Amino acid sequence: MRPEDILEILRSTPFEPFRVYLTDGAVYEIRHPDMAIVQRSKVIVAVPGPAEPDGPAERTVNCALIHITRTELLNGKNGRG
Repeated sequence: MRPEDILEILRSTPFEPFRVYLTDGAVYEIRHPDMAIVQRSKVIVAVPGPAEPDGPAERTVNCALIHITRTELLNGKNGRG
C-alpha cells in the first residue's frame, strides 16, 4: 500500500475510524487520526491497552506498508485495499 492511501483515510473529513490488516494476520484499529503516523515505508500505530480501547496508547507498532493488505472502515464500508 502507498503512504498516500493511508494519508487519504486519515485526512478524510469527517474522520472515520478504520482497521488495518497485515499479511501476518494482525489487525489494528485506528480510532483517531492521531493514532497513526505515516512515513515513507511504514505506519506507526498507537495501540491502546485492552482495558481502555479508546484510551491512551500502551505501545506502538511499526507496520511496513508493503505488509498492509487492506483497510476497512469500522462502520462496515469498504476502505482501500
